[in-house]
Amino acid sequence: MSPIPKPLFFFFFFLNYVVSLSTSLSIHLPLTSLPISPKTTTFTTSLLSRKNPSPPYHFRSRFKYSMALIISLPIGTPPQTQQMVLDTGSQLSWIQCHRKKLPPVTSFDPSLSSSFSTLPCSHPLCKPRIPDFTLPTSCDSNRLCHYSYFYADGTFAEGNLVKEKITFSNTEITPPLILGCATESSDDRGILGMNRGRLSFVSQAKISKFSYCIPPKSNRPGFTPTGSFYLGDNPNSHGFKYVSLLTFPETQRMPNLDPLAYTVPMIGIKFGLKKLNISGSVFRPDAGGSGQTMVDSGSEFTHLVDAAYDAVRGEIVRRVGRRLKKGYVYGGTADMCFDGNVVMIQRLVGDLVFEFTRGVEILVPKERVLVNVGGGVHCVGIGRSSMLGAASNIIGNVHQQNLWVEFDVTNRRVGFAKADCSRLV
Repeated sequence: MSPIPKPLFFFFFFLNYVVSLSTSLSIHLPLTSLPISPKTTTFTTSLLSRKNPSPPYHFRSRFKYSMALIISLPIGTPPQTQQMVLDTGSQLSWIQCHRKKLPPVTSFDPSLSSSFSTLPCSHPLCKPRIPDFTLPTSCDSNRLCHYSYFYADGTFAEGNLVKEKITFSNTEITPPLILGCATESSDDRGILGMNRGRLSFVSQAKISKFSYCIPPKSNRPGFTPTGSFYLGDNPNSHGFKYVSLLTFPETQRMPNLDPLAYTVPMIGIKFGLKKLNISGSVFRPDAGGSGQTMVDSGSEFTHLVDAAYDAVRGEIVRRVGRRLKKGYVYGGTADMCFDGNVVMIQRLVGDLVFEFTRGVEILVPKERVLVNVGGGVHCVGIGRSSMLGAASNIIGNVHQQNLWVEFDVTNRRVGFAKADCSRLV
């Protein structure tokens, strides 16, 4: 992923946002389809119908953590290992299908998989008003379904919609899932879309729950820490504390609301024992949908709406204002940065606490409040969401370090528990 955090995006925003992107990012429509397997899926009356329900999956894996959670999954028959970003903030999963290899990551070769198939233009997903894509799907010159997917930070992927299996073990193999097979993208990895949308991996594979443990970032050159990931039950869950998700019907169309996100009931922010003067309503969606608070593994930094960000920045200025790096903004959104004595600044800032209902908290110890962004600069890991064109509060992965985070999809709740995620648990 780009070092700029990737929040969920909204179609109305994209139309304005894409105009402001650099000229190196362009939309290529139509895109010549892949000259791959002649197999195509047949038209079905039910978009994601299957004859038999999926069994519950029990899968444990590791992932690499830098600015994103990078998991390796075996896809196809026989399996080809693909690196994918574990992303609870987006829906469509996609893999790399570039004709040229992308070192050090190997692209998926459809011609080597007996379970690979493409979606024809006649498929129900290939209709001009399907709301699951930032641009409408289209029919390419080979009568295959073409998609384009853009994110608010400029990350993009486009190619053909396909169906393919994921193999967890000899006995646990998913049915064919709808994926994107990207022939153009701005990253060399794919994305495993894990939100609550109908096309997400979670929904298509009927995942009841999943969890991950993100280790602290490392400043050691050449070293990437490893975290843990579970599909299904987690043996550590006895210590989890849960908050209920705020859920919204997909038919509830508000311009700034993402009904597919994991929206949690945040109620406040503290530095040490001092609770900031921020109304709880700032963290919940208003009549237009602005203000929802979501847990997003695909965003690096946490982002806050203006009212909350201004309160946090005001407190930072009160504590260490004269040490702020003037005129410096990281990623276009975060301007609470320093290039002085890190230990002293950490001590002055103190612990950061995100408060939720039912007494649940995410405590970020002072040693991890600042993020090393390179060049001797450290920033508070919080950005202003309006600078991304988003109207949401987003809990990014820097503030999920050394926590078990469980998404209990069946019971519509999210659990948290302190952990030493640098240990493989």
